[in-house]
Amino acid sequence: MRRLALCLSACLAVASSPADAATREDEQFWLNLTAMGSIKDELVYFAEIQPRIGDGMSRVDQSLFRGALGWKLSPTMTVYQGYAHVVVPIEGGKDLNEERSFQQLNWTLGKPWGGELSSRTRLEQRWRSDGDDMGWRLREMLRYEKPLKPGSDAVNALVYAEGFAALDDTDWGARAGFDQLRSFIGAEIGLPGASTLEVGYLNQLVNQRAGNTRINHVASVTLFFRH
Repeated sequence: MRRLALCLSACLAVASSPADAATREDEQFWLNLTAMGSIKDELVYFAEIQPRIGDGMSRVDQSLFRGALGWKLSPTMTVYQGYAHVVVPIEGGKDLNEERSFQQLNWTLGKPWGGELSSRTRLEQRWRSDGDDMGWRLREMLRYEKPLKPGSDAVNALVYAEGFAALDDTDWGARAGFDQLRSFIGAEIGLPGASTLEVGYLNQLVNQRAGNTRINHVASVTLFFRH
């Protein structure tokens, strides 16, 4: 919970920026399709495709392709090494591309208040086609889910918060410090087998240049196919 408090504190710091800073808002739809499972014994993987539709849900704002191989250290902890390719279409120009290598730790922290609390820590190394520098970024997510009906996982209430911090400056625009905060509220719906569907509202607060802020109101749908 301390990590969540730090993320919220960073959010408040951005919200209290000077009055002349501009805030832009957008309505978006994010669809995430993720397959995950065991390859052999403790060796696991995940692969995801995520189109993000923005500008008032009128066009594809970003497409993300990400995959990783992992190793289960214990029933509650898994480490991953992964790679992501991100495409940002530029109207009337050449697409902007971003490549990311990342290391990730998934950790089930416990089962407080009749639900499950988990953490996801991700360290990214980022390269973009509009610059030469490599950027480092740290992401921390705290996630809590709780069955709406005791003893049943058919429908779970779901909330999470994920804070992003850039660790250095780059020639393509990253600035060290608070980068963004994502806050989600919704439901996790059980599907046949171990697969799940997550639907809900995601608020994305992005710290931009010159003290400007961007807030995206996102209808989020995520399908996890587990095998």
